[in-house]
Amino acid sequence: MALSVVLVDDHTMLRQALRRALEAEGIDVIGEAADGEEGVRIALALRPDVVLMDVSMPKVDGIDATRQLLAARSEMRVVMLTMHIDREVFDNALKAGAVGYVTKDSSVSEVAEAVRLAANGDRPMSPHLAEALLKEARRETDGIISTREEEVLQLVADGLGTNEIAERLYISHRTVKNHLASIYDKLNARDLTQAVLMAVKMGIVKLT
Repeated sequence: MALSVVLVDDHTMLRQALRRALEAEGIDVIGEAADGEEGVRIALALRPDVVLMDVSMPKVDGIDATRQLLAARSEMRVVMLTMHIDREVFDNALKAGAVGYVTKDSSVSEVAEAVRLAANGDRPMSPHLAEALLKEARRETDGIISTREEEVLQLVADGLGTNEIAERLYISHRTVKNHLASIYDKLNARDLTQAVLMAVKMGIVKLT
């Protein structure tokens, strides 16, 4: 049975083009809406597997519509569709309950894959957005983690213990502990594993 989708976007030509593209990918578009208010009403009536929701629309925007929709039916899977990459909008969309975020410059296959992932319980994100958020994270941490702290984190990622790191860097065991405490604080990490994983995602260290 094909996945069912409701499209909510105020641009008629884009909505029609997206319908054709998704249907060519084997996804059944069972409803369309031109604004958030109508989108909520149609989605609640048709109960699709996924709602593709534009962010900027008249009457009720996509974020408010998502919030209303999920307040009525929390099991609904909403993927936001937007023209621009905006961290604030992205954060607000997630807070509203959206499970995915796809930019309109994504390919048809990327949008279709986002729909499939959302329907399967995953949280799809446009590759363009993922790259932008990674760059932003790197900018935010630039200069925050010292060179010595980067060295400590890399050695931790390489599997060395505290005593081994102290010997390798010719510093005391206590100094290593102090560096780790500083790293936890700067990365807002609760433990060593989380600190390393965050550092890997930010490009600070590499797993070997």
